[in-house]
Amino acid sequence: MAQLDTIYIKHHTIETDRLLLRPVNLNDAKDMYEYASDEQTVFYVFKQIHQSVEDTEDNIVAHFLKNPIGKYGIEVKETGKMIGTIDLRVQEKLFQAEIGYIMNKTYHGKGYMTEAGEALIKLGFETLGLERIYALHDERNAVSGKVMQRLGMIKEGTLRHARKDHEGTYVNDVYYSILKKEYQANQSV
Repeated sequence: MAQLDTIYIKHHTIETDRLLLRPVNLNDAKDMYEYASDEQTVFYVFKQIHQSVEDTEDNIVAHFLKNPIGKYGIEVKETGKMIGTIDLRVQEKLFQAEIGYIMNKTYHGKGYMTEAGEALIKLGFETLGLERIYALHDERNAVSGKVMQRLGMIKEGTLRHARKDHEGTYVNDVYYSILKKEYQANQSV
């Protein structure tokens, strides 16, 4: 596998039909705060909601600017609005990666997350040479599982009491994955 960071830097921006996947920056703070301050949107992702735009700026610096490799803001090309983030966390020695995402609930049901996920899966298999890409969701968040299914992922199973959520409740995580050969078969359909 070529030097991973170099490949990511060469693909720091990915364009799809309706979206621009690109690095997150401080100019995105207002758009990110819109969903990061919404308890319903962040419940399964963040430990606590952002209380101010400054909290969001601090999060952008800590999570996206200090280590931007493989992390993308999801921007709607037509409006220039950043509506969420998606990342591909590669485990080089295992030739696999985990995909993770969050989106402003105002934009749910429009196929944006599936479109962004398809772009990162393509990057993973066609450019990074991965063998497997997986994702997981809190069992209570079935909507996220539907996105994984639309991405061609197959349910692998449920890890019971995998962790505690931010309220201290044990959570079951549901795992999905797609293999390179399954991705390739889907491309020829």
